[in-house]
Amino acid sequence: MGKQMKSKEQKKSKKTKKVKKGRIFKRIFLAILAIILVLAIVFIYKIQINGGGVSGIITTIVGSSKEKIAELDDIYILCMGKSLELTDTIIVVKYSPKNQQASMLSVPRDSFVGKDKSKAVPYDKINCKYSENPQKTIDAVNNFTGLNIKYYITIDTKALRKLVDTIGGVYFDVPIDMDYDDITQKLAIHIKKGYQLLNGEQAEGVVRFRHNNNGTSYSAEYGDNDLGRMKTQREFIKAVISQTMKASNITKINELMNIAKEEVETNLSWDIIKDYIPALLNFNTDNLRSDMLPGAAEYCNGVSVFIVNTTKAKEVVNNLFLKQINNEESGNIGNEIITGNTVNTLGEQNVVTTKKKTDIKIEVLNGTASTSKFNLAITQLKNQGYKITKQGKTNVTKNTIIIDRKNNTLEARNEIKSLLNTGTIQIGEDNNDVDFTIIIGQDY
Repeated sequence: MGKQMKSKEQKKSKKTKKVKKGRIFKRIFLAILAIILVLAIVFIYKIQINGGGVSGIITTIVGSSKEKIAELDDIYILCMGKSLELTDTIIVVKYSPKNQQASMLSVPRDSFVGKDKSKAVPYDKINCKYSENPQKTIDAVNNFTGLNIKYYITIDTKALRKLVDTIGGVYFDVPIDMDYDDITQKLAIHIKKGYQLLNGEQAEGVVRFRHNNNGTSYSAEYGDNDLGRMKTQREFIKAVISQTMKASNITKINELMNIAKEEVETNLSWDIIKDYIPALLNFNTDNLRSDMLPGAAEYCNGVSVFIVNTTKAKEVVNNLFLKQINNEESGNIGNEIITGNTVNTLGEQNVVTTKKKTDIKIEVLNGTASTSKFNLAITQLKNQGYKITKQGKTNVTKNTIIIDRKNNTLEARNEIKSLLNTGTIQIGEDNNDVDFTIIIGQDY
């Protein structure tokens, strides 16, 4: 009898414990559910704050914000396509998030970077510099263009194939019939002219094609051989950007990120990239301008090279990268900055004068503690026609400062900032001697 009572008590105790455990698990489950619900609400709220839609979702996912994106500066990147450790594709890209404009400048792969044409060797071509160090390619391009490019992205041809296949192919208007084979490079390009859906392998063939097996190439009007290839590359990049940024590809973002991690080499940090990704979703490829570095092909010491025309290069760089377009309030014609009137903080109207670059006087102060950096900045400004009337030193400063001392136009200020690729613009006291004072900081 005692054993039966004890057994009943044990069963009752187990049942009670089971009920208690069930209640605990239920409370934990409800707590987790509540946390998930709160996080979901916060996430949705942040998406709405960041503009809603696909752009808002991406902005929230990458950890950026609408405010950060609104303050993004222009960014220059040297994009290189690599094959067999040679950069057969070299393109300078500038993206301006604030006005949603971009520019591309193709640099011929045979551009001569040696010191003496009469002693030219194949290694004196720019496409060989990457194997030594990516910075060598950046330095050579900066020398040609007079820009201050800091970042690079190198994409292997495998990445292009994977990207195109991941987004389901790219529709592209192939400019001519392409028929080329190269066993050494594992190339077999056999694509008909016309608008069509290209897979990854075909896309690689289109951007690498120069001429057919029988020696024929693009038309002279289009630009034969390398010139035609560079034009096709720029047009293909437009198509890829346009079709990659579709809302339907948001579900493939992890795949695209993995391709980038595996096949892309860059000195851009995630902290920089994450803010530009959402901004790019609003980009319209109609706002993408393109050109190529001017010059001519020559045979030097028996080596076929491309000699850059440095005088014309300045004009191309100015028109492609430094001038703002589609501005309703002001614009640029030639070297002249077209201006209007401004209103100061007291409500008084200030007349803004129209000036050519060659009439703009600049004082430049060295806050970098580096003579070479300072001299490079001086050279950049002089190459674009600015008058450097004063030079000096100042305390070491972290950030470059551009001080407007003559109530110059916004376009004039932004052109200097775009050229230096850095700088905070400030309004300073009038100075009879100079239009701008520029303090070159360590960020240059």
